[in-house]
Amino acid sequence: MASKAKPAKPKAKAGAKTGKKAATRPKAASRRKAAPLKGPWIDHYPPGVAWDTALTPMALPEMFDTAAKTFATRPITEFLGARMTYGEMAGLIERVASGLQAQSIGRGHRIGLMLPNTPYYVAAYYAILRTGATVVNFSPLYTVEELKVQVKDAGIFAMVTLDLKMLFAKTEALAASGALDKIIVCPFVDILPVATRFMFRLFKSGELANPAASAVAAKVLGWRDLAAHAATPTRVIIRPDDVALLQYTGGTTGVPKGAVLSHGNLTVNVQQIAAWAPGMIEPGKERIMAILPFFHVFAMTTIMNFAIRCGAMMVLLPRFDVRQAIRTFRAVQPTIMPAVPTLFTALLNHKGISRKDLTSLKFCISGGAPLPQVVRKSFEEFAGCRVVEGYGLSETSPVATCNPFEGLKKDNSIGQPCPGTDVSIRSLEDCRKVVSLGEKGEICIKGPQVMQGYWNRPDATEETFVGDYFRTGDVGYMDEDGFIFIIDRIKDMINCSGFKVYPRRIEDAIISHPAVAEVTVIGVPDAYRGEAPKAFVKLTDGATASEADILVYLEKKLSRVEMPAKIEFRDELPKTMVGKLSKKELRESAG
Repeated sequence: MASKAKPAKPKAKAGAKTGKKAATRPKAASRRKAAPLKGPWIDHYPPGVAWDTALTPMALPEMFDTAAKTFATRPITEFLGARMTYGEMAGLIERVASGLQAQSIGRGHRIGLMLPNTPYYVAAYYAILRTGATVVNFSPLYTVEELKVQVKDAGIFAMVTLDLKMLFAKTEALAASGALDKIIVCPFVDILPVATRFMFRLFKSGELANPAASAVAAKVLGWRDLAAHAATPTRVIIRPDDVALLQYTGGTTGVPKGAVLSHGNLTVNVQQIAAWAPGMIEPGKERIMAILPFFHVFAMTTIMNFAIRCGAMMVLLPRFDVRQAIRTFRAVQPTIMPAVPTLFTALLNHKGISRKDLTSLKFCISGGAPLPQVVRKSFEEFAGCRVVEGYGLSETSPVATCNPFEGLKKDNSIGQPCPGTDVSIRSLEDCRKVVSLGEKGEICIKGPQVMQGYWNRPDATEETFVGDYFRTGDVGYMDEDGFIFIIDRIKDMINCSGFKVYPRRIEDAIISHPAVAEVTVIGVPDAYRGEAPKAFVKLTDGATASEADILVYLEKKLSRVEMPAKIEFRDELPKTMVGKLSKKELRESAG
C-alpha cells in the first residue's frame, strides 16, 4: 500500500525508552531462514500436513483486509447476542484509525489495550496496527502498581479501556501519576444488545465511571469521537518485520519482559495453525468460542487472529462464567474451542451441562498448561469431539508444537513441531550441545514465529538464545517419531537429596485419582532432604479423600523420592489471569 504521508512522530517522554534496535537480536533478518529438513518428525507428520508448507509473512492489517473483502457479510463477532459483520468491523477500524491519526498517533507509539473480550478489543487492535503503532496487552486484573511497571517499561502513550469503574479507575490513576499521556475510553453500553442496554442502565448504571468529570479529563479521548471520523486513514506501509506487539511475560525468571513480536511472526503463526488442520476448517463457517482473554497471547492468536484468517465468527465472553458459557453453547453452537485444562475441568464438573450442549464442537485445542490425560479423555468422551494439546510461549507467538488431529497419536505428548519449526533438545549442562533422541534436555525452538527479542533487554535477549534457537526453560525429550514430551520447567525442578524430582510427574499421578479435580505441586524446604514435594489438592465436588488415601494410591505410581511429604486440601487453588494453575502464590505462602 502506498503511503500518502508520514504520521507525526510521537514525543518521547522523559526517560522513556523508544529505541527499537535494543529490543531485537543482531542480524534478525538472517535468523528467519527455514530449518533444514532433518528432524525425525518429518517422516511421521500427520496425513495432509507438510513441514515445508509455504508460509508468507505479511502485515496483520493486510490479513484483515483479505478477510473483510472475502467475508464482508459474515459475522465476525457475537457478543451477548449482538453481532457485527466483517464489513461493519472493517468500516469501524478505518474510522478509528483515522481518528487516532488525527491525534498524531502512529508509528513509534506503543498503545496499551486493557479490555476484556469485546468487539472493542478487535477494533482497537487492528486500528492501532493500521496506523503503524504497536499494541501492548494489559490484563484488566492487574493492580495499578503492576500496570505502572509495564506501562513505564513499554513507554505507553495511550491506554484503551472501558468506562466501567473497575477499569477506568486504574487508568485514571496511571494518568494522574504521569505514566499515561492519553486514555481512550470505550462506552460499555454501546456494544450491548438494545434490550440489554436498557436493563444495564436501569440496574447497573452505578458500575459506570464518568470520565468527563475525572481529574484527568483533559487526557481522555472518547471512542465515539474517534469512531466518528469519516476520513480515510492515511495509508502506512507496514512491513512483515515491523513490530506489531509487545507481549509481556515472566519467562523463566519471573521478571516481566516484553516479547517483541512482528507482524510476520503473528501472521505466520496463524498460517501454521491452519496448515495443521487440513480439511477441518470451513472458511466463513466456523464459530470459535472466545472464553480465554485476548490479552493473553494464546487466545489472541488461536482465537482472534486465527478466526480472522479463516473468516470465522468469534463468540465473545467478557469473563469466564460456567453458566454463561453453557447458555452460549446452547444459543450459538460454537464449532471450535481453544481452552486451558482448568476450563475443560470446569465444564465437565458443572451439574448444569449435558452432552448435547457440546455436540456442535468439531475440535478443541488445549494450551497454556499441561493437559492431564484423564481430563482430555473425559472431555473427548463427554463432548464427542477431538481435543489436541499444543505448546508454545509468548516468545513464539505462541504456537510451536501440536498433537496431530489425525494419524499417529501419543499420550502425554505436546506433539510435533509445527510446519516450518525446528525443535532441538539441548543439554542442561551445556545448551550448545544437542542431546540424543529420548534423552532429557532443554527444549529449544527455531522458526518464523519466534520473537525478535525482548523489549529494551539486549542482555536478556542474548541469554535466552543459543544460536538461532530460543531457549524455553522447559525440560523434555523427543522420541524417534519427533513427538516431544515435557517433563517440567527447569525452575520448577525439586532437588530431593540430590535427585531431580519433577512436579509435573507427581501432578499427573495425583490427578488420575478419581476424587481429585485439580492439583499443584511445589518444592518446600525439608530438614532431611533439603527440598521435598508438597501437593495442593482440590477435590471434585461431592468427593471425599484423605491424605492417607491419596498416598496409598500413589505408592504404585511414584518412587519413594517423588512421594509428596505433605498433601494440603483447599477449596480453591490459585490461578493466573488465563485460568492456569499458579504456583507463585503457593510458594509465597509456603516460604
